[in-house]
Amino acid sequence: MSLVPSFAPPGVPAQCRFRRREVARLEWWVGQPGDPASLLERFCEQEGFSVDDLSDSGPVRHSETGMCGVALIVSSAAGSVMAGGNPGRPSPARSVPDMVAIAYAHDDERRCPVMEPAPLRLEGWVSSWRSCEHAAAVDRVRQAIAAGDVYQVNVVGHHHSRYAGEPASAVAAVSALPGGGYAGVMSGDDWAVASASPECFIEVVSGWVETRPIKGTRPATEAGAEELLKSVKERAEHVMIVDLERNDLARIAVPGSVSVTDFFALRRWCDLWQAESTVSARVAEGVGLAELLRAVCPPGSVTGAPKLAALDVIAAQEPVGRGPAMGAMGYLSVGRLVLGLTIRTVAVEVDRIHLWAGGGVTWRSDPDDEVDEALAKAAPVKAAVNAQTLGC
Repeated sequence: MSLVPSFAPPGVPAQCRFRRREVARLEWWVGQPGDPASLLERFCEQEGFSVDDLSDSGPVRHSETGMCGVALIVSSAAGSVMAGGNPGRPSPARSVPDMVAIAYAHDDERRCPVMEPAPLRLEGWVSSWRSCEHAAAVDRVRQAIAAGDVYQVNVVGHHHSRYAGEPASAVAAVSALPGGGYAGVMSGDDWAVASASPECFIEVVSGWVETRPIKGTRPATEAGAEELLKSVKERAEHVMIVDLERNDLARIAVPGSVSVTDFFALRRWCDLWQAESTVSARVAEGVGLAELLRAVCPPGSVTGAPKLAALDVIAAQEPVGRGPAMGAMGYLSVGRLVLGLTIRTVAVEVDRIHLWAGGGVTWRSDPDDEVDEALAKAAPVKAAVNAQTLGC
């Protein structure tokens, strides 16, 4: 029995949101045989989606008959395997696969989620590390930066709560948080992933690829906006990640086509300002889905620079794995791929809810400020879940 059937990931065409039926599924965990990028590309091809060359610049025409698309989850660990990097510690949400692909056909029947009131009881949120441990990890990252091993590393913490009851309303509440332009839900028999993500990891449309990394956070006030725009630390961190994304896209792009627009633009998510830039490129001829994912995974804005070295530091510092967070979730249809970056994301198992939040560390980072920033990002997600519990 699926925990939360009928919800949709980001990127599903609006007219198809509630008119799809599952026809095939691929699930893969780190440690299982096979290369996840190749397995995913093969699955899509078998289900009728040509993904061996994403450079086609023709118009996108979504048919409302036959196959609709493929819903995707690529965890941070799966992305690390694709890139040949360190996948980190095991995920605490072990029921959730590291890679999921669900093929959907169009359906005449309308499949809307039924949101009947149901009791949900939380035992209370528990962090996988204390604030002092998080701060110490930030300081160790600063030492690695001082040694020249890395330039920037994203450090992520994990929170969980046992629960009893029906989680569907909490899942829906998380995915409905304001500012979640890449929000969505995917689920299996004994798991669900709900994201309130504001961040575009990858969009491929008509042969063009785009990523919009977010780096830099302040309270969504006039003073917060002014402080963010003037912050030397936040701007330096942002520049490093934009350069990393330019490098990632250059690996699969037509030479000379990589460009940056809307640099350090402020975007609002819940009660926070965040800085976003746009990096785009023309996809080179012959680049398929597997090659694209190997070039860009795991997402640069939640790993660091250089990426493979940052993955080693992350694996050494974070107490648990990132599960489906800090990866990608979205939808592939004919001529179009949309993947949101799974920040502000929860994973639901049959008796436990998981949440991850963190931030980028540079030499200028203050450990206590980094702890506060991670807590500020987690707070709206926790509040959305808490509001669905009895007595709230």
